[in-house]
Amino acid sequence: MIPLKDTIPSREKPFVTWTIILVNVFVFLYQVSLPQAKAEEFVFRYGFIPERFTYYLQHGLLFAVTASVGSILTSMFLHASWMHLISNMWSLWLFGDNVEDRVGHFRFLIFYILSGIVASLTHWFFNATSSIPTVGASGAISGVMGAYFLMFPLSRIVTLIPIGFIPLFIEIPAIIFLGFWFLSQVSSGILELFGPVFGSGIAWWAHIGGFLFGMLTINMFKKKYRRYNNFFDDEIFYYRYF
Repeated sequence: MIPLKDTIPSREKPFVTWTIILVNVFVFLYQVSLPQAKAEEFVFRYGFIPERFTYYLQHGLLFAVTASVGSILTSMFLHASWMHLISNMWSLWLFGDNVEDRVGHFRFLIFYILSGIVASLTHWFFNATSSIPTVGASGAISGVMGAYFLMFPLSRIVTLIPIGFIPLFIEIPAIIFLGFWFLSQVSSGILELFGPVFGSGIAWWAHIGGFLFGMLTINMFKKKYRRYNNFFDDEIFYYRYF
């Protein structure tokens, strides 16, 4: 299934979503411009390595946090391949504009970063001894998807389902599309605990942690509305504050 677009237009320009996409693209262009040895060094330096975080943790929680927060943030802007980059940025483009529209630009940026941090730490929890660098924006984007799942469950996701050489376009409710996606991540993550599974290079638990964080915290980031009572004509209405 290939999601193409949703049916809910955003009211404001998603400047933060656009900026995040551009930064990811520029970083990847720089990454692929490096010689192979330099590119590998670049990934090991700026990717998030669970084993390294575990080592830092053995020297104290504060030391681990201060030493690793940089690599957690930078790892969110690195990608392993063009397909990895395109699939992530397409998902962010598809779901990010509506979430940003609902929470506001600055709050969306904070929410996105926190989603990525929680996703990386969830991955670390289940892979504490792994020396493989974790890269990609999918953990943070999973948080955006979790928020979308909660805020726009009845939105329709226009989806391409190829049947042989025949393209089939159907509209799937977001609650079904994203619910199915989340369950697929959970099942793959559980299976991976018992041995390698197809796509074992994927950080399933980062997706799970990010998605749950998005669902559980998005109400804290949404724009608030305050009740206002007009003293002169008793008219009651609501206004937004940021």
